[in-house]
Amino acid sequence: VIVPSPPGGGVDTMARMVLPVVQNRLPGARFVVVNRPGAGGQLGWEAVFNAAPDGFTLAATSVPAMITYPMQRAVRYRPMEFSFIANVVDDPGGLFVGADSPLRTLADLVAAAKANPGRISYGTTGIGSDDHLLVLGLEDKLSLPPMTHVPFNGMAPLSTALVGGHLQLGAFNMSESLALLQAGRIRALGQAAATRWSGTPNVPTFKEQGIDLISGATRGIVGPPGMPAEISGKLEAAFRAAMSDTDFVREAERLGLPLAPRIGADYRSDVATLETSLRGLWQRKPWKES
Repeated sequence: VIVPSPPGGGVDTMARMVLPVVQNRLPGARFVVVNRPGAGGQLGWEAVFNAAPDGFTLAATSVPAMITYPMQRAVRYRPMEFSFIANVVDDPGGLFVGADSPLRTLADLVAAAKANPGRISYGTTGIGSDDHLLVLGLEDKLSLPPMTHVPFNGMAPLSTALVGGHLQLGAFNMSESLALLQAGRIRALGQAAATRWSGTPNVPTFKEQGIDLISGATRGIVGPPGMPAEISGKLEAAFRAAMSDTDFVREAERLGLPLAPRIGADYRSDVATLETSLRGLWQRKPWKES
């Protein structure tokens, strides 16, 4: 199973947590995780897309990145042609400020962005990341003047800049915020989830604050195009059983991972809907130029 990112990130954690449980439900199987980072995940996804569809090579995914890269640059894969096995995690996006920020709500942020065009700086984990798309989606939905984007190479430098007061706003996933929120070093303005995630029950959703916007990262497992139904069906059944395991659910909760199991065609349908939506956003606000 190729994880297209370094060890320790959200995709790597998801894969290493779920695969041993799946392995126990697939007689004779032995999963081996291979980290193959590069180009934000592109190299790993290209390797799996071009592998034999025999069930012996799979990829861990992060969406929207997997579907946005072909919009902004040339890649050697076509995202909707992968064999979609199982989504495991939906990690909502959120907007965060330092503990001493005068901004308390999304309404405060909107007012500040309108009153100070281009003077609100926000950090993300990169151009075209789900964090970046969250802010672009907010600007697009509310016709806000663009805020100043500061991309970082990962969560560690981003959180350091936010806590240190070098940024007015940080955009990242809710699971990534837990330690800083619990320590009182940052505050959340809102989470872009359909409902409040159990890990952050005191953080209101965007929709509760009058902004109908859902955004975040999903993490799952796909295979090469053209995988026979006999093979994909066995994998889907094993993932379905694994994600119903009470010990697995308990461990995911302990690790702060927001589980959202979706199998096979349901997983693919969700990704296809998101791709259509993001193509529209790309036409209006091409993030490569942001």
